[in-house]
Amino acid sequence: MAARYDEFIKLGAQVLAISTDSVFAHKVFAEVSPSARTVQYPLLSDRSHLISRQYGVLREELGFTYRATFIISPRREIKYACLYPREVGRNVDEIIRVIQGLQFEEATGLGVPAGWQPGMPGIKRDFAMVGRI
Repeated sequence: MAARYDEFIKLGAQVLAISTDSVFAHKVFAEVSPSARTVQYPLLSDRSHLISRQYGVLREELGFTYRATFIISPRREIKYACLYPREVGRNVDEIIRVIQGLQFEEATGLGVPAGWQPGMPGIKRDFAMVGRI
């Protein structure tokens, strides 16, 4: 995410990272990790687990969270949620594509088909067309 942060800014997205680690752990991480030094967005500490519980990502029995990504609209609606297995990292290209698709739909009223990329046409969302495309 940090390496592609400029792309998120160009899309008008605000990026936040939230972890159950303390602010002190975040500070040490930023000091010792070369990749952490490149993070330009806020890294929030959820020591109380309040946010993690509200978003359904807390592993209560272990006291930490699943890795997850949420895209929340300006109207505070969760438009996309992805929970990642611990063995699999995020696909930043897909997160960016989803934001672009949501913005395309907002601007045009057209749906975004599977495999859609910016510049491709959208589809009219019509129940009569289900199964025909």
